[in-house]
Amino acid sequence: MKGGFIRAVSYKMKGVLNLKRSFTLLIAVLLILTPVSFSGFAQKETEHDVDLWNVVKPLSTTVTFLNTGAHPDDERSDFLAYLSRGLGVKTSSLIANRGEGGQNEIGTELGNPLGIIRSNEMIEAAEITGVKAYHLSETTSDSIYDFGFSKSPEETLEKWDEELTYERLIRFIRTYQPDIVMPSFRDVVSQHGHHRAMTILSERAYADAADPDVFPNQLEEGLEVWQTKKLYLPAASKESATLSIEIGDYDPVYEMTYPQLGEASRYLHKSQGMGRDIPAEPRQTHLELVNSTVPTEENDLFEGIPYDLNEWADIVAQPGLSNQLRKLQGSLDEIIDLYPNRTAIFPESQQALKETHQLIQKIKKAKLSQDVKNDLLHKLELKVDQLTQVSFVSSNLQVETDISSHVLTQGQEVKLTMTIANDGGHKINHVQAALDIPENWESNGPINLKHLKPGEAKTAEFHLKVPEDAAYYHPYDEPAIQPIVSYKEKGTETTTTVALDNTVAVLPELGVSIDPENVMVNTSDVQENIPLTVKVKNYAANNQDAKVSLKLPKGWSSEPEITELTFTERFVEKEVAFTVTPPADIEEGNFEIGAIVESNGKKFNTTVQEIQYDHINDEYFLYSSVANGIAFELLIPDNLNIGYIESGFDNTANHLMNAGFKITKLTEADIESSDLSQYDSIVTGIRANLSRPDLVKNNDRLLQYVEDGGHLVVQYHKPNDNWDPHTSAPYHLQIGSPSIQWRVTDEEAEVTMTQPNHKLFNYPNQITSNDWDNWVQERGLYFPMNWDNRYETFVEMADPDEEPFDGGILLAEYGEGTYLYSNLVFYRQIDGQVPGGYRIFTNLISYGVEE
Repeated sequence: MKGGFIRAVSYKMKGVLNLKRSFTLLIAVLLILTPVSFSGFAQKETEHDVDLWNVVKPLSTTVTFLNTGAHPDDERSDFLAYLSRGLGVKTSSLIANRGEGGQNEIGTELGNPLGIIRSNEMIEAAEITGVKAYHLSETTSDSIYDFGFSKSPEETLEKWDEELTYERLIRFIRTYQPDIVMPSFRDVVSQHGHHRAMTILSERAYADAADPDVFPNQLEEGLEVWQTKKLYLPAASKESATLSIEIGDYDPVYEMTYPQLGEASRYLHKSQGMGRDIPAEPRQTHLELVNSTVPTEENDLFEGIPYDLNEWADIVAQPGLSNQLRKLQGSLDEIIDLYPNRTAIFPESQQALKETHQLIQKIKKAKLSQDVKNDLLHKLELKVDQLTQVSFVSSNLQVETDISSHVLTQGQEVKLTMTIANDGGHKINHVQAALDIPENWESNGPINLKHLKPGEAKTAEFHLKVPEDAAYYHPYDEPAIQPIVSYKEKGTETTTTVALDNTVAVLPELGVSIDPENVMVNTSDVQENIPLTVKVKNYAANNQDAKVSLKLPKGWSSEPEITELTFTERFVEKEVAFTVTPPADIEEGNFEIGAIVESNGKKFNTTVQEIQYDHINDEYFLYSSVANGIAFELLIPDNLNIGYIESGFDNTANHLMNAGFKITKLTEADIESSDLSQYDSIVTGIRANLSRPDLVKNNDRLLQYVEDGGHLVVQYHKPNDNWDPHTSAPYHLQIGSPSIQWRVTDEEAEVTMTQPNHKLFNYPNQITSNDWDNWVQERGLYFPMNWDNRYETFVEMADPDEEPFDGGILLAEYGEGTYLYSNLVFYRQIDGQVPGGYRIFTNLISYGVEE
């Protein structure tokens, strides 16, 4: 789909040569699982060729199935595994956004970097279940963005740009042409607004994708209208289901049940803490048929839909064509029957490919209704894709690629080799190696390797040059370099695109970052010297001389003004320390400080954020090297000494240190044995009980710190974050569940301070209604649902038309000290430089200090 309307999460044909990697991942995931007994299921003590079965099984059917959802991990993994791996149905998952607004359980990336991680996790998860994954969101600045939890589909569609979102959905359906569509969720008030929005659009698209008056420009571009045959929803209950399907069968090829296979894929959504160890047992999926264009008594999911080419032969009802369709299906079934014999399957797959191509030409000329003709041609083109995969896997061609550098820069020359080895039993003829690269890139090739005898290997060497004006890497574009292998057998050419072993990215010669990226100037005590560090990383293959400077607001100065650097090695990063001075009379408001590097007549001002985790390919997020600043009044008590227990899920401690707070980040040893009484307050990061077992282990010691006179501030937790409602806090405190019922998602929701004269709202900063303005994403999540009456409450807030929560800030005296719990999302406000968020949080953590 290069240049198309939507980016596939799984790169074109990636699964063909990445099967070995995906099932290596699967095996690694399964080693995590607790061994389970498959009693009651028949097993064969047979070594199975999983890679071959993955591509052979889909030959059995022509049905296509689409699952729609809002976020990565919304896919119905167990049911999709059953359809794709169990039945061979061509199955896809269409997700609206990238999950940028979620939490991150493996690192500190939030926003777009988290969206990049979650998109890649979906790639890996989809390879396990055999599902093709797609997104409606195309760029990191797309309006179809995960803006955080929403209770309202109306709010969601407004922020996503409903017309744009719906146009892309209709375009996808007309392109993919699913026989069956099933949203992952129902449109009910208990659901996430994003989920409801995708369900609403999916239901509406059932009719509109078939209506030529809906987005007629798509038809002018060459697309055809498409009528989905059936639209299902997950049933509200077993009793309301129109169809129940047993999906818990044990599959001897994968040596697990389909729900277990689905959970194995969900383990790869690591940033969301997904994946469970489940037993091998029966499980049913309950569906409700919402719309159908075919007669059905609902005895079977596919009732009324042609299941294979034999049933298409009955629809065509022309003896010549019908016989050829049945003959082709017979050939496909024979290939399945030959499993796991790769040597026997290879020539049969090439012959079937030849027959399919011939049949496509005959169908094009046949006198059939346009709807039947278009539908059947689409199904046959899918068979071409599937047979291509079968041919390649059964050929036993092994392709290894090696590139001299995965990081490229403009004007760079790079060498790529493709070694193709014939590990099969057939001589492979007319073998050719080529590269699919952008039009303005230079490269030799294609390279004719002629033929490969069994046991023979040949290497093709490519020399590429990246243009001087090549676009920088974008994580949602297709790869810039895609190796291609083709061969010709039985008069039919077969072409396969190969996935490289890791991301190849065109990056700026010099990556420039500024630290901190958020600068806060306190107008109550303007700092004369604000430290800023500019980091410069050399991505170029050659030596570089560079001049580093800052672009400052009017009236600011820096020391030094310019610093010169020399790079003699690639991938070396150097730092330049600047001290900037704002004007003494700086006005409140926003400002920017830019970092600029000049080298060889070029200017560089792009930050390259490298994202590296073992379970996904390396990724890069590029953005402008600018520090966003804000000036406002923030009163901080003199000599306030804070101990901060970081969770790894927020950057609050660093932001507070940059704002002038004295903060010590407490280690495991500090929590366990240091003198905690030296701290006026101790603050725990969000969900710290989940990521810091040392905190849970020493919870009694922290409560003793409070009892001895300390002030402990605990930020939001989920109920399952090792939180014990009876012992985690000094008095009973139960976190709300389910989460949708215990959150305020409207960041502009009115807040009532029920004790406005309390010290919490008056020292050191006098808090007013203005401090609740301009919040980002939401007010709070996982509000406490009940608590001991020794806690005081201070605020009330609610989403529109809902009853207010009053547990957003809970404070209790305990012994000589105080314990404060707040589920309000101060970490998002501080990260987003919201003055009121800083001021209120400062008061909360300063409460233990004498005025």
